[in-house]
Amino acid sequence: MGDRNLSTIESDIEITRERLASTIDQLVYRTSPKTIAKREVNQIKGYFVDANGSPRTDNIIKVVGGVVGVVVVFGLIRKIVK
Repeated sequence: MGDRNLSTIESDIEITRERLASTIDQLVYRTSPKTIAKREVNQIKGYFVDANGSPRTDNIIKVVGGVVGVVVVFGLIRKIVK
C-alpha cells in the first residue's frame, strides 16, 4: 500500500464506481416488470414455436390434451354431484 499514491487510489475508486453503476443498471433492467414479462412470454413462445417459427405440435398436443382432460374430469364430477 505504501507505493500507491493518491491519484492511483482515486482512479481505482472511480473505476469501481463505474463498475458498480453498470451493475446496478443491469439489475434494474433485469428486475423491471416489463423485462420479466417479456422474458416469460418469450419462454412460453419458445415452448410452442421452434427457432424457425414452426409450431411444435408435440408440445401443443400435450397442452391441449391436458386441458381436455381437465374439462372432462370437471364434467364428470359435475354429473356425479347432481
